[in-house]
Order: sequence, then structure tokens, then C-alpha cells
Amino acid sequence: MVEVFADGSSLGNPGNSGAGYVIYKNKRLVKKESVYIGEATNNFAEYIALILSLQEVLLLGEKKVSVYMDSQLVAKQVQGKYKVKNKTLYSLNIIARNLIEIIGDCNIFYKRREENELADSLAKKGAKLGRIPKIAEKGQNTLFD
Repeated sequence: MVEVFADGSSLGNPGNSGAGYVIYKNKRLVKKESVYIGEATNNFAEYIALILSLQEVLLLGEKKVSVYMDSQLVAKQVQGKYKVKNKTLYSLNIIARNLIEIIGDCNIFYKRREENELADSLAKKGAKLGRIPKIAEKGQNTLFD
């Protein structure tokens, strides 16, 4: 049995955003990841965290998975219990549902943030990874010269 804990974070809404996920197989850590995803809303970041974690599950060849998220909105939308009204989230919802179908036996569950602490910290770390330093005055050296 594989368990995935996924979370998205936005520093501002929208703002610099990150996705984090942790994958366990038989209670043993298989992978943990932090990813900067650019400027986005929190809900967008939550979907990206879900999608990235599901892609990783597929790469691992797993066919039975439980995914835990602290976004009730995303969990319920993917389960088909809530409508997806936002056009951008609608597209992400289709991608996530297709990945779930490919995996086969995949269930998405809502968990409180306190029960998703590692994924939450990885998502925040991802959001912070993307902070770009202030651009220096013309002629000064920068990281981008």
C-alpha cells in the first residue's frame, strides 16, 4: 500500500507558490519533494502538488494509492462532490482525474493541516525557493548576468 501526502502553498494569494509531497510505501519513506511552481493561487498550488505526486506514483509503477491533502476543496472536487467553477482549476481537475483513473485504485482524502505537516513544510519550502533577488541597478553584477 502506498500513501501520499500532498500540499500546495502560496505566499500571497496569488504569490510565489510551491508544491510538496511525500510518498510512503508500507510505512517507509520512498520520496519527498519540494517544487517551486511560480506565481499562483493556493488552490492552483494544491492541484499541482496532487498532479506531481500522482505522476510520481505512476513512475514508481504503483497501482493502489491513498492520497491525503489538507485542501478540502481540491479533495472534494477530484472526488466529484464539489463542482469546479474556476476555468484554470477545471483543466487541472481533468488532469488529476485522468491520472487517478490510470493508477486504478486511487483514493483522495481530506486531512487537517496538522496531520499533513511534512507535505505542508515542503510546499512552503518550494514557494520560498522561487523568491528572486531584487534586480540590481543597471551595470551591477547580478545572478542573471
